[in-house]
Parts: sequence; structure tokens; C-alpha cells
Amino acid sequence: MTYTIENSGQIQFITFDALENIPFIRHGFSTRIGGVSQGVYNSLNLGVKTGDSIEDVEQNIQMFTAAVGLNYENLVVSDQVHGDIIKIVLEEDKGKGFFKERDYHGVDGLITNIPGIPLLTIFADCVPIYFVDIAKKVVGLSHAGWKGTRLKIGKKTVEMMVCHYGSDPKDIVALIGPSIKKCCYEVDQFVINEFESSFGSVSSFTTPKKDGKYMLDLWTANKIVLLEAGLRDENIRNSNLCTSCHSDLFYSYRKENGVTGRMGAIIQLI
Repeated sequence: MTYTIENSGQIQFITFDALENIPFIRHGFSTRIGGVSQGVYNSLNLGVKTGDSIEDVEQNIQMFTAAVGLNYENLVVSDQVHGDIIKIVLEEDKGKGFFKERDYHGVDGLITNIPGIPLLTIFADCVPIYFVDIAKKVVGLSHAGWKGTRLKIGKKTVEMMVCHYGSDPKDIVALIGPSIKKCCYEVDQFVINEFESSFGSVSSFTTPKKDGKYMLDLWTANKIVLLEAGLRDENIRNSNLCTSCHSDLFYSYRKENGVTGRMGAIIQLI
């Protein structure tokens, strides 16, 4: 799938043609380039759950939000715990970003049909999934690491869109954003057992190795989940960008041994 590296001042971020062609949204995915963080967090770290300076992270988030052309003061951010809780974002949630008091915790997905509220989720190898209902004008984001993928958070996000907004899954476009690819993601038998308990067969998205480890394809697993939710195959797009392979452009928790920054996926109705 085609993507573009956008430049806005110092900031570099990614846009995706599959979403850029939808006229009533604005979106982006941050890179590690263009912020103020230093050292291992150099330079556009958006993660408050790192050892980085909170002041630098807040400035980075402000810079990224502005680069995409969105209002930082209206930002809503997920408080991710690798679960499957999804929040419906209402008008009164506007502005509940990282640095203001919030009344929700443990949220790994966000959905809204209200224009003018940027939704932001945070990543460093885990799978970001963007959702756009092109008929009802609803947008969402999900954070799907291996735990969220096993819990089928993508399917649950679609089900919430159907339940709360009357969405038809056939009208929903989903984009799997930059994240770790199968070539770089080795897991152990425990993780495979967890997936087998949820998916049954895992042969379509795992490859066993001789040492008892496996290579896990989260992209294919999440596509299976989205197809289960009723999305059309042609409406499920993949950025095909591996965060580990492209650590010059992205932070990678796995490649950098856990000491690194975070990127952000952002989307807003306009």
C-alpha cells in the first residue's frame, strides 16, 4: 500500500493513501524524527510511560498534533494496558489528553463520531489499527499488541461501532499501521498457546523454528480478526511498514531492547 512521508517543519510523519482519499478525516502516524527528546528517546518520543522527560514528551505531542493540522487542546489519548477495553469518546471527553486529569483508565481503543476531537494511540512495535466508517462517519483506533490481537480487539472495535453508531461492517475501512513484521517477531510456546486458545488453528500466521520458538505474524492475525468482524477483504489495508526493519524511521521496542521511544497514531473527523 502506498504511503507518504510528510514534512512539517522538523516533524516527519506518515500518511496512507487508503485514508488520505477519505475527505472527512485527517490522520497521521508519527516517526522518531523531528522532536526535542534526547539520548535513547531521540527525538519525537510520544510515550509518557518511558524514562523520558515529561516536558519533552508533551512538547513532542503538541508538535506532532500541530504538524498533522489538528488541535492539541482537544486531544483524547488512550491509556493502554494491552487489554481490549474500548472507549466511546463523547463531547465531554474533549481535551482529555495525557497531561490533564482523566476519568478513564486501561483503555486500548477509542471511537467517536464527533468532529474536531483528535484520537491518539501510542506504539513501538504493537499494531495500530485505524477504522473509518465511510457511511456513518465514525472513526476509531485500536492498540493491538500480541495480547490485544489474541483478545481480538479489532473485532470488538467493529462490534462497538455497530452497537453504538449503527455501522455496517461492510462500510468500514481498516488500516493496519506500521508495526513489527513476522520477519522480526519471535515468540515462545506460551504466546502460541494463548493464541490457540483464542483462534484455534494458528498455522496461517505462525512459523515454527527448530529451537521451539515461533515467528508470529500479527498483521495476518489481525486481518483474520477483521474479516471475522464482517469487513470486506478489499477494505482491509496494510501499511507494510515494519518498525523493527525501519528503526531509522521508527522506534522498535523489540529491536532496541525495551529502552526506546514511542510513536503515535492519530485520526480525527473534520
